[in-house]
Amino acid sequence: MDKIVIEHLSLRYADGAESLRDINLNVPANQVTVIFGPAGGGKSTLLRTLNRLNDLTDLAQQTGRVLINGENILDPDYDVIELRRKVGMVFSRPVTLPLSIYENLVYGLRMAGETSKTRLDEAVEWSLRQAVLWDEVYDRLDTPANDLSGGQKQRLCLARTLALRPEVILLDEPTSALDPVSTAKIESVLQDLKEQFTIILAPHNTQQAARTADFAAFFLQGELIETAPGKDIFMRPREKRTQEYVEGRFG
Repeated sequence: MDKIVIEHLSLRYADGAESLRDINLNVPANQVTVIFGPAGGGKSTLLRTLNRLNDLTDLAQQTGRVLINGENILDPDYDVIELRRKVGMVFSRPVTLPLSIYENLVYGLRMAGETSKTRLDEAVEWSLRQAVLWDEVYDRLDTPANDLSGGQKQRLCLARTLALRPEVILLDEPTSALDPVSTAKIESVLQDLKEQFTIILAPHNTQQAARTADFAAFFLQGELIETAPGKDIFMRPREKRTQEYVEGRFG
């Protein structure tokens, strides 16, 4: 079953840079879909399209449709605030608010109108457990989030996204600034989370892509070159350009 259906998506910025050209992609539910390729291929642009962060940039033209649960999220009348609750995003570098760990986690819920202390407490524990951070911070939730290590901050950002109970989680190179141990923890978390969420990951290298992908899509200079189950695209790519990239001949 497909959670997201992208149809003939093209996007061009006002400076003339065309970031995406006629993208057609079906994203399966409850899997880790990896979008990979060289820098400048359009991966981040695609992620930002899926929760309409591109609305905040200088777009010259955008055509096509992006259907989530059958609804076109690019429709001008679509509720963008609701979309961003449904489609959460974690960026490459963890950005914590200058607040306590607890207040970082409940910030979005408070903004959404939640006032029940019981429900806020439950959301904090649930999201921290999902992000495999609860055992490390449960006894210091009132301490500043900035006191956490880099790996802990990134898991906190993931937990903050999870606290809103999104349907889709977007991750843009979420481990690029982390050490191998923290990276392994994040990758392990994603394999557990896919049982509840649809995950789209832009990894920071091909090795991570191969380790994590249930389904994969190779992007090159704004074009979608090939899609396949993860084990197939990295072991038996059909397209020559995919094979050359996977083998490290460019990129």
